[in-house]
Amino acid sequence: MREVGRRRRDRVLLAVGIAVAAASAGLYAVALATHPAISTLKGFDLRVYLMGGELARHGPSRLYTWQQQPGIQFTYTPFAALLFALVTSVPFRVLLDVAAAVSIACLTATVWIAFRELGWRGMSRTGVTLLVTGLALWMEPVQRTLFLGQVELMLMALIVWDLCQPDRRWWKGAGTGIAAGVKLVPLLFIAYLLVTRRFRQAAVATAAFAVTVIVGYAVLPRQSAQWWLHGYFLQASRTGFIGTMLNQSLRGLLTRLIGSVASAGPPWLAIAIVTGIAGLAAAALLDRAGYTFAGLMVCALTALLVSPISWDHHWVWIAPGLAVLVDAAFGARSRQACAAWAAAAAAVVAAFGAWPRWWPGGDTGLLQGGLIWYAPVSTFSSGDNSHYVEYHWRGLQEIAGNLYVIVGCALFVLALASAAYALRTWRASQRHRPGTPQPGTPQRSRT
Repeated sequence: MREVGRRRRDRVLLAVGIAVAAASAGLYAVALATHPAISTLKGFDLRVYLMGGELARHGPSRLYTWQQQPGIQFTYTPFAALLFALVTSVPFRVLLDVAAAVSIACLTATVWIAFRELGWRGMSRTGVTLLVTGLALWMEPVQRTLFLGQVELMLMALIVWDLCQPDRRWWKGAGTGIAAGVKLVPLLFIAYLLVTRRFRQAAVATAAFAVTVIVGYAVLPRQSAQWWLHGYFLQASRTGFIGTMLNQSLRGLLTRLIGSVASAGPPWLAIAIVTGIAGLAAAALLDRAGYTFAGLMVCALTALLVSPISWDHHWVWIAPGLAVLVDAAFGARSRQACAAWAAAAAAVVAAFGAWPRWWPGGDTGLLQGGLIWYAPVSTFSSGDNSHYVEYHWRGLQEIAGNLYVIVGCALFVLALASAAYALRTWRASQRHRPGTPQPGTPQRSRT
């Protein structure tokens, strides 16, 4: 009888997943067809990538001095410039469309891997993957990634695929090291490998990252010296105004609250160190208790919070994070717990949703909105200026303009509590049931 009920539930879940994914994809296709290309797939950041590639090929001396406009420079590693140089011959519009298609595929693959790691199998895994992917496509970080021509979804998929390989794979960690060679924030995942006692995988990731640095030095020696030895990689201000609303990190929030980039630096560093240690500890505890993928997502959340710059599109990691919340709702042991986890998932969808900007002065474009955009933003700003609008937010603007950080901090506290509870539960089960599988074994199946 229970098996019949489970099969019925799986069929319903599959039908709902297909309906949501189809509606989401259809709405996106309609939006693309009925809106000007510049309002749907503008590719602003992709142009910066390609210019970095062009400079790496034909004018390397200008790689880190060129400005597309004030405050907009190439801010990635020499290795990244060499990668982008490989596609500079592709027509821009073709490359932007291909990047969007590949990014959507990477989003789907990431969610698919997430539910595999969470123990889902068969029809139920297909249904819940389609459901979460359909919802995630209409999250503002995902839409901004597609709009700007960013690589966040590709890097996320590479890291998740890499770190969810079995530990016996000798090359596990290499993908993470390469991702860190493009953008530095994934370096925190190497620390995650260390605290979860995957020392060989951490060594592989470190070696892969080192290879990207060596390649950069071999082809662009002067630019590599500028980036690594002259400290360009530490200059967060090279990306523009650190306090801009688009920077949804703890440093961005503190800068906006304190009203000064320089004054916010010391308290941010102290808070970032504490947050980083606590986040890695929670990830390690969840991994030890057998919730390996949840631990990986806590590491990703920690990286978003402590990074000096976490643009709104960096928060695409909320998609596999949503998978963890959905899994927790389905696996809850009581209706109250199920409702609580489901409410958390719904709150994440609402907070990160790509809502139209219907408020006065907002853009009515369908694809670029989101609750954070309720707050005004200093566009293409650089340096520091007391007149920047982020320093003068009032009321709901403060909440909306810091929304991702606020939600991220709430999820971080939930992660800390969940880690402590998971470890306590696991220890109790070990005392009473000696035959319980050791930490790190796959989570319960959802078939």
